[in-house]
Amino acid sequence: MPDSVDPLRLDALLTRIRREVEHGPLPSAQVAVARGGRLVAFETYGDAHPGTRYVLQSVGRSIVAGVVWKLIGEGLLEVGERIAAIIPEFAPNGKEAVTVEQVLTHTAGFPFAPLGHPKMLDREQRLAAFGRWRLDYPPGSRFQFHLTSAAWLIAEIVERRTGLAFADYLRERIARPLGLSSLELGVPVDQQPGTVAPMLPTDRTDDDQEPDPWGPWYLSDPKVLAAGEPSHALVATAADVARYFQALVHSGLWKPEAVAEGTRIRLTGHPYGEQIYGGGGSRRTSMGLFVTVAGPDAGSSLPSTGSPALFGSAGAAYQLGFMDPESGLSFACLSNGYPLAGYDRTPHGTALLTDIANLAAGLVGRTGPAARRDRTTLSG
Repeated sequence: MPDSVDPLRLDALLTRIRREVEHGPLPSAQVAVARGGRLVAFETYGDAHPGTRYVLQSVGRSIVAGVVWKLIGEGLLEVGERIAAIIPEFAPNGKEAVTVEQVLTHTAGFPFAPLGHPKMLDREQRLAAFGRWRLDYPPGSRFQFHLTSAAWLIAEIVERRTGLAFADYLRERIARPLGLSSLELGVPVDQQPGTVAPMLPTDRTDDDQEPDPWGPWYLSDPKVLAAGEPSHALVATAADVARYFQALVHSGLWKPEAVAEGTRIRLTGHPYGEQIYGGGGSRRTSMGLFVTVAGPDAGSSLPSTGSPALFGSAGAAYQLGFMDPESGLSFACLSNGYPLAGYDRTPHGTALLTDIANLAAGLVGRTGPAARRDRTTLSG
């Protein structure tokens, strides 16, 4: 069956995740598997329910990417365009040459350009901030994750080209047509309790310990989450994340050539910077247009058991969402547990995400030359 997965492998995957809730650090987890345009599995463990939405952190970048791909497919955006031609306010301080592609591949040169709360709430203040930003290095010369700056520019590009604010475009042109009712950016403060899983520390040993205010914990403030920082503040259920990936292929909302262009590898290398900000790592990372692609090394916590065409994003601290075009499988695992530092670089944390990723991508047996070679070796 084209939409089936191996039931024994699925059981192993779900057991692995469930044990991290029942006997490990996670207060709750939600996992979804989809294939062939339909949901195959959807489970929630711990202090949550199937309707609970999670802050997607970097997993949301794949959804931001899909917005861009839609505009590209509709002829509303070209990756070679200069940002300053679309957003003239961005041009000062030598940024005139920065291109859309450089922003989408994290090579634009301003990885830590600031835009915080409450300035992010006001469009005029956002545009003024764009003008003040300065380059840390020449555009295109270094691959370094732009943690928030890139997505703010993407959001403004969407508004300039469509007339809709990013959150409105996401709701009206993607979430609503696809029936992804949980997917939202900018959840009002009074609507968060009971609907969005609160961020909870997994390693607190003393009531006086405070989380690192930067990184993921920035979004633990309901006002900041409501402000809708576009690359991390999206919320959704795991089911809707998995369905979103399927929709890229099966819904007809995206042109196939636009998705192919978005997931085509543009560069492969070791991201620059500190590990806590996505830098380093033993494996190289391959970039499409605002998504990581497995490519030759399956870096940035993507599974090595899928195809080289697999794409998606891992998110702090124990989250992952991906689509493998060759197997047709999409996957999402979300949690609301976070170390006080925001990220888990311990051996256990690394093994947890690696195990989940590889078990998920391996739910469908491999096909093609590699699998045939293995079968020949075993039978010979």
